[in-house]
Amino acid sequence: MFKRLSLLLICLLSLPALAEHWPAEQWAQGPAISGPAVQALEAYAFPPRDDASRQGIRTDALLVIRDGQVIYEHYAAPTTADTPHLTWSVSKSVMAAVLGVAYGEGLFKLEDPAARFYPPLQGHPAITQADLLHWASGLDWQEDYEYAPLNSSVVAMLYTRGHADMAAFIAGHGAFSAPGSSFRYSSGDSTLLAATLKAMVGPQRYPDYPWRALFEPLGIRSATWETDATGTFVASSYAYMTARDLARIGLLMQRNGRWGERQLLPQDWVAFNLQPFSHYRAGQDGAVPGGHWWLNRAVDGAEKPWADAPDDSFAALGHWGQALYVVPSENLVIVRYGDDRDASYQHNELLKRVLTAFASQVQP
Repeated sequence: MFKRLSLLLICLLSLPALAEHWPAEQWAQGPAISGPAVQALEAYAFPPRDDASRQGIRTDALLVIRDGQVIYEHYAAPTTADTPHLTWSVSKSVMAAVLGVAYGEGLFKLEDPAARFYPPLQGHPAITQADLLHWASGLDWQEDYEYAPLNSSVVAMLYTRGHADMAAFIAGHGAFSAPGSSFRYSSGDSTLLAATLKAMVGPQRYPDYPWRALFEPLGIRSATWETDATGTFVASSYAYMTARDLARIGLLMQRNGRWGERQLLPQDWVAFNLQPFSHYRAGQDGAVPGGHWWLNRAVDGAEKPWADAPDDSFAALGHWGQALYVVPSENLVIVRYGDDRDASYQHNELLKRVLTAFASQVQP
């Protein structure tokens, strides 16, 4: 009996570890999954729509990665697998990943004053890099869009009086609270981060830095990132990439900043990204802010934002329904591009249907 158990143990120890899938030039294809749950997902994500009215859900792309392999992919014309899509505020989380590489290079610390890297912020000397990453600079910023354009700081930044030098426009705002004391979602804070990065890496490295630091190591080939007239990346809004390329950033975050054998993002940086901001109050927004990512956490006794998704789910979210969801406990990365002009699309509903169709317990 002992001899048989010993032989069994030797055999088990000699088995190779389960393969860990990483995309090369292309993603590997996982097992095809079909059935009523997939049909229910498609009925929600790709319903018939009258584009003339611009009402209702319009999904341009839906991509699901499980265990590092593509298991579902669907596009609606004119978007294809090769279309770099505008990510809107998903760009903010992409900038957080770029900054994570700079953090790993020792170029800054979270407690560093942002004015150290961007001197026009000297009028606000207490704002730190961590405050900007928490959307907690304390600057008096109005994140209204086309619904209230005359009151909108972000519309002015992107399109009118602030568009030539966006960071200077943001730095010229007054304060509404002490830095780090309260959350106020701000595209201004995100673009200030891009301005601080310029001083960290220097003017020679800056124009190529997102590509050298992040996109090229991940194999991202489709990325475009617009700048303002000063050459500062519009970190709030204007990164473009294909769904398959954006999913690479999701896989990097799912695997705790590691890409293959390389720890591209320090583990403590990822932990900071995924730690809820302590001064956030329930009901302020749809999801809980971390370090420039959105978290599915319960705060102040309130329910978690996406009731049907696991607690460890997190996301990069953008205007008109852009989303990069990561569900580490299910080894899932989901990219959803869209053009939703009303409140029809709901994050929890899509996540619920994706999980019903593709979570690990339904593997064939």
